[in-house]
Amino acid sequence: MEKFTKLKSIAADLPIMNVDTDMIIPKQFLKTIKRTGLGSALFYEMRYDEKGNAIKTFILNQAPYDKAKILISGKNFGCGSSREHAPWALLDFGIRCVIAESFADIFYNNCFKNGILPIVLPENQVKELSEAAKKNKEIEIDLIDQKIHKGDNRPFDFEIESFRKECLLNGYDDIALTLKKDVKINSFEQKKKNLTPWLY
Repeated sequence: MEKFTKLKSIAADLPIMNVDTDMIIPKQFLKTIKRTGLGSALFYEMRYDEKGNAIKTFILNQAPYDKAKILISGKNFGCGSSREHAPWALLDFGIRCVIAESFADIFYNNCFKNGILPIVLPENQVKELSEAAKKNKEIEIDLIDQKIHKGDNRPFDFEIESFRKECLLNGYDDIALTLKKDVKINSFEQKKKNLTPWLY
C-alpha cells in the first residue's frame, strides 16, 4: 500500500448527502476482484449518460477536477452496502483523501485498508474547503501534523486514531501488518512441527 504523509491537490466538491456505495461504484462493476481498473466506473451513473457519453456538468468530468486527489462531500458518505470496490474505485481514479461531515462506518474502515484518508470535519469547515475548491485553490493534507492547509494562516486540525495513522504513514495494509510478525509466525510453526511432526 502506498504511504500517505502529505498530499497537495486541487479538491473536487461533490456537495451531496448520503452518497452511497452504489453511487460510488454501481453493481454491474462488482464482478472483478482486482483493485485496479475501476476508476473509469467511479460515479458511473453520474458521470455518463445512457449512451456512455461523459456528462460535462459533472465535477469529475471537468478540468482541473478530473485530476483531483481530494474529494469533498456531504454527510454520511459511503453509506449503503459494504462493498470494498467503492474505495478501490476512488483510489484507482486518483482520490487519496475524502473530506466530509460524517462517514458510514464500514466505508470509513475500508478506506484505511486501501490507503485512503477519510477526514471528518464540522459543517462550517467543510463549507470553507468547498469554497476553496470552487476557486481552484490547492489544499494540502498533512497527516503527520494532522492539519489541513488551504492557502491562508488558519489551518484546520483533524482527528485520526493513532493506529490508523501509523498504518497510513507506513503503508501498512492487513497483509503488511501480518508480515511484520513473520519471525513470530515462523517460530510458532517450527515449534508446532517439533511437537506434532506427523501433521506435517
